[in-house]
Amino acid sequence: SLQSSLNAEEGLGVASLSVLYAALTLSSMFLPPIIIKKLGCKWTIAVSMCCYVAYSLGNFYASWYTLIPTSMILGLGGAPLWSAKCTYLTIAGTLYAEKAGKNAKDIISQYFGIFFLVFQTSGVWGNLISSLILSQSSNQGEISKEDLECCGAYDCLTDTTNSTVSERPSNSLIYTLVGVYTASGVLAVLLVIIFLDQIKSDQAETEKEKPSFWSTFLATLRHLKDKRQCLLIPLTMYSGFEQAFLSGDYSKSFVTCALGIHYVGYMMICFAGINSLCSLLFGKISQFTGRKLLFALAAVLNTSCITTVLLWKPDPKQLAVFFVIPGLWGVSDAVWQTQTNAFYGILFEKNKEAAFANYRLWESVGFVIAFAYSTKLQVYVKTYIVLSVLVLSMVTYGAVEYLEAKSSPGTPAATNKENGGPHFQETHM
Repeated sequence: SLQSSLNAEEGLGVASLSVLYAALTLSSMFLPPIIIKKLGCKWTIAVSMCCYVAYSLGNFYASWYTLIPTSMILGLGGAPLWSAKCTYLTIAGTLYAEKAGKNAKDIISQYFGIFFLVFQTSGVWGNLISSLILSQSSNQGEISKEDLECCGAYDCLTDTTNSTVSERPSNSLIYTLVGVYTASGVLAVLLVIIFLDQIKSDQAETEKEKPSFWSTFLATLRHLKDKRQCLLIPLTMYSGFEQAFLSGDYSKSFVTCALGIHYVGYMMICFAGINSLCSLLFGKISQFTGRKLLFALAAVLNTSCITTVLLWKPDPKQLAVFFVIPGLWGVSDAVWQTQTNAFYGILFEKNKEAAFANYRLWESVGFVIAFAYSTKLQVYVKTYIVLSVLVLSMVTYGAVEYLEAKSSPGTPAATNKENGGPHFQETHM
């Protein structure tokens, strides 16, 4: 969320994010099934997290020669990490449901809710660190009316706008910031290696025939033969579009431009804090409300935020509005993250690795596209693009729900014996 503001010169920050997600896209297509089968979920998670540490190290001296290669490394490690995490949670949820005699899809949804509660709080701690450190900068000053004219949806598309508050912090502050992030990453890797249990699925243990290398290598692409996977592509891509817009465009053209870079962290804390609480909440209540109602709620809230971004001219005197938008955005993002991940785990229970690799692939494509045009278009154009993708994703998501309703006869015993077929009654997640 800091890259677009911190490394704005020649668009380095946004370019690194675009490269990162491009590498993540390539990684999603091939690496996850191979690495997870080779190393298992635990060691895939541990090794992949080291790629994130490498990215932190690259930010000590941010240049095209350090940030771009480490962005590629992070991208390559990102897909196996997230696929292994999703597979781990799905297997753990299924095993617990069997022992407790509960509905597997409800437990899986709760597990994803708990995970995203913890995951989104990283945004609170990480951004609190950045705000406290960057607020010590001496580059804070009053913003002129001329500078404010270049903030918001109809920004001026130049790097010279609002030089007073957008000036890069001192190297000592940046070194402190990146040092804390790097140390946190190293500690996280050690915690996983020491404390996380290895886990295996019963299906993997009972497989008599080991799939060929090429079969595993192309599992992600072969999974696209499933019509439901293809229909979920717009929804999955939208997750990338909306996160990229908030962290790249809103943080730079609204918060940094009108308030200063030290406010970006506080804004993202608001987003992450509400996101984490709602992730836990939605994971719990989805079994009562059904996922359709939650998706509808997220679509309405996101549309409201997008409309506000288009109509509102940022003004430092209206400080609350800067935080209301990411707050409501956090509520909707909690739905996109928890319910889409859980939906994948339920729809494609027998092809979890390939399915979650596809999730990461198409979400990454959304990020790549959004960051690629970030420096070329005005914010209002990018806002209309995000809105269009949202509308399309809701249409195709509805089509998947329709297909599931048709294929589920309405009895708990109804299952599809083919790989990737619906294994649970799709009525109330």
